[in-house]
Amino acid sequence: MSAPLTLRRRLMLGAAGLTAVATLTAGCTSNTPAPDPNQTTTAAGGGGSEGNPNSEPGDTVVIGFSAPAADHGWMGAITSAAEARAATYQDVDLRVVEGTNDVNLQISQIETFINDGVDAIVLLPFDGAALTQVALRAMEAGIVVVNVDREFSDPNAARVTVLGDNYGMGVSAGRYICGELGDNPDAIVAEIAGIDSLPLTQDRSLGFNDGLATCGLDVDNRVAADFTIQGGEAAAANLLQAAPQIDAIWNHDDDQGVGVLAAIEAAGRDEFFMVGGAGSVNVMEAIQAGDTVLQATVIYPSTQAADGIDLARLAVQQRSLNDFAEVEVPRLVQLYAPVVTADNVEQYLPTAFQS
Repeated sequence: MSAPLTLRRRLMLGAAGLTAVATLTAGCTSNTPAPDPNQTTTAAGGGGSEGNPNSEPGDTVVIGFSAPAADHGWMGAITSAAEARAATYQDVDLRVVEGTNDVNLQISQIETFINDGVDAIVLLPFDGAALTQVALRAMEAGIVVVNVDREFSDPNAARVTVLGDNYGMGVSAGRYICGELGDNPDAIVAEIAGIDSLPLTQDRSLGFNDGLATCGLDVDNRVAADFTIQGGEAAAANLLQAAPQIDAIWNHDDDQGVGVLAAIEAAGRDEFFMVGGAGSVNVMEAIQAGDTVLQATVIYPSTQAADGIDLARLAVQQRSLNDFAEVEVPRLVQLYAPVVTADNVEQYLPTAFQS
């Protein structure tokens, strides 16, 4: 059986309405079930939400998807959310390749998508700069490229870029702590960062300092971890030993936060409250239960690639966002970094990731 003609190829050939015969291949997801009309969602495109014109099926869109290896809870959720989102559309054929932290292998994956003539590529690059040239080649081939989370070094390498807000995460965490401690100018604030050499960590720390500055506080003690449970535990142990008194801690990442909490418990410390980062299930459940120092977390959405699926579909089908006057999907979408507390945790739990 022959491979399906993509929408891009049908448009180029002027053969609109041609029905393609689909073949299932390894690493390929065929989404034939009709969307659930009762499903509701806030992500772009609307999935199968009732009354949303963008949920009406159009020409089949073949989307290639590539992301780094799921060696981190957040990264695993990125891929699973993209697959789940694609499955809500009967007009999306999602082809997922194995996650990899090998830049050369990921470049090869994108080259395969180009050779296969997919309609769109949703790509979370292991290294944005390293994947820029192959993404440019995809765009030059007429393929819609959606860049997720880690930006390319050339904006022309993507039709749409979907980002979280690392700086905004820090601002949200700092302002929340200000709301809790702002009347105490002597409050001691600590920070457990991720990998210091990464721009995202630098942005989070800059935002945190700016957020704290709104009430005259600053970071008194700071350590860096590596986004792993083991690294979080070691960094937190060092912090607790160096700081005999703390009023609040912001931990950049909820995956490493598992280790941070283990170190806090081992040290028998509970005189402070902690704010997490990213939005994992275990952190939100701890916030709900109220039986740890965790009081809040700041979201870094693991729905970015799912939003990328929506936007790729809309761009290929030449649709727009329902609530926008603009007739095209935007070039850049940056997602908000809200603070989750016991008061609103129920709202965010459905999109939380498992550490």
